Amino acid sequence: MAEPAKNPNEINIELNEETAEGVYSNLAIISHSHSEFVLDFIRLMPNVPKAKVKSRIILTPQHAKRLMKALGENVHKYEQQFGSIQDNEPPQMPPMAFNTPTAQA
Repeated sequence: MAEPAKNPNEINIELNEETAEGVYSNLAIISHSHSEFVLDFIRLMPNVPKAKVKSRIILTPQHAKRLMKALGENVHKYEQQFGSIQDNEPPQMPPMAFNTPTAQA
């Protein structure tokens, strides 16, 4: 029996269990040079002045532009389905105010 014809543009993408869990981030810092964009994803915790980069993604300028376009399209689709995403707070650099009481030991 012959194998079904495969699409030459099809990519088989594997996702292991650890990667599938994802990494939570509530801050992203983007920097660039002439040849690459660096996206650092950071997790800030309430009332903790130190934060760690949880993931770093390095992209070519072409891939960064494609990511920007794809993210914009997905935000648009999200808002069509669920309504407008509200961004009521002015951005802070970095956003450190979590409006939670200071922890005490």
